[in-house]
Amino acid sequence: MEKLSDHDKAVLNCIFNPNLPIGEAEITNNVDIQDSEECTAKNLETKQMELEAIQLAEQGKLQEAIKLVNSAIDATPNRPSLYNNRAHILQYLRQFDDALNDLTTAISLCTDQHKKTLSQAYTQRGILYKRNNKIELAKEDFENAARLGNKFAKSQLIELNPYAALCNQMLKQVMDQLN
Repeated sequence: MEKLSDHDKAVLNCIFNPNLPIGEAEITNNVDIQDSEECTAKNLETKQMELEAIQLAEQGKLQEAIKLVNSAIDATPNRPSLYNNRAHILQYLRQFDDALNDLTTAISLCTDQHKKTLSQAYTQRGILYKRNNKIELAKEDFENAARLGNKFAKSQLIELNPYAALCNQMLKQVMDQLN
């Protein structure tokens, strides 16, 4: 597979960091290193594998990235960020059903210690639901992510609200006329 273009990297960055404006974060910020998971050698090893997989994905080596994440999941199947990150890569490979399953798994594994992963998993699953025109399910996931402070999810909720979207459009027209 050829190396990713800057545009492809920006798209991946938006997927891996939906809370942040474009260009403000690197993809590697997605691993929940601050989570207070049990600090075992196996957890540290799989976190390193996860970071390496993200770097491989950045380089366009998506199949290698999937293999590495799969190995990490085999070693520590209860780490939700692994499923969340594999889902990101699967989305880029257009394997949306598999990504949806991984996001559901990530959500089910999350605890209070995994708020960042939980927020991102809800947001990504909401995007997939929205893509499949399952608007009520998308709204529910965006609401859950928004409660966790996810600004992108909040913007998606506004976008899904037809009245808010109409108001925003009218406001934009007024502002454009003023400029």
